[in-house]
Amino acid sequence: MAQPEDMWQCQMTNCGCIYDPDKGDRKSKTPKGTAFQDLPEDWKCPVCGAGAKHFRPLAGPGSTSEA
Repeated sequence: MAQPEDMWQCQMTNCGCIYDPDKGDRKSKTPKGTAFQDLPEDWKCPVCGAGAKHFRPLAGPGSTSEA
């Protein structure tokens, strides 16, 4: 399991869906506490079905908040 500082929320650029690691993803049976980077390669957005590469972190490495 990821460390708390690695548990960033990520938002889908297509539909705005937010993956929250504190909640997981019920649709794909992803348990609570699963960091975004630990999702399976074939994981898809539960709202629009796009792949994980279309998500962007809301904080942390690669986010717009990191300058």
